[in-house]
Amino acid sequence: MRKKNFKGRCEKRVIAKCNEVCRTYDAIQYAYADILQASDEVKEIRCNVSLDGRDIGHYTSDFVCVKSDNDLMVRECVFRKFLMKPLTVKLLDASREYWLKHGVTD
Repeated sequence: MRKKNFKGRCEKRVIAKCNEVCRTYDAIQYAYADILQASDEVKEIRCNVSLDGRDIGHYTSDFVCVKSDNDLMVRECVFRKFLMKPLTVKLLDASREYWLKHGVTD
């Protein structure tokens, strides 16, 4: 998850399954975009999708994908060393709750 107006380093690239330019902000997100691109299960990728209406601020989910059976799949990219940080846990829980309310279970 990233702040909506993240000011860090950004790599822009074109991915065939993404309708817009895919912006990645770290090595994990860059590598996972390649994994999603190569997956036969994924037919469309959206990068940095806004979590509108959250009370925790303006954040985005890293990847929202449409699978081949038209179900949605959400993926967040986090470095292992940050997994137990309180803010990271709070943001991941908020993302999970947001997408569960929108009917996404994967």
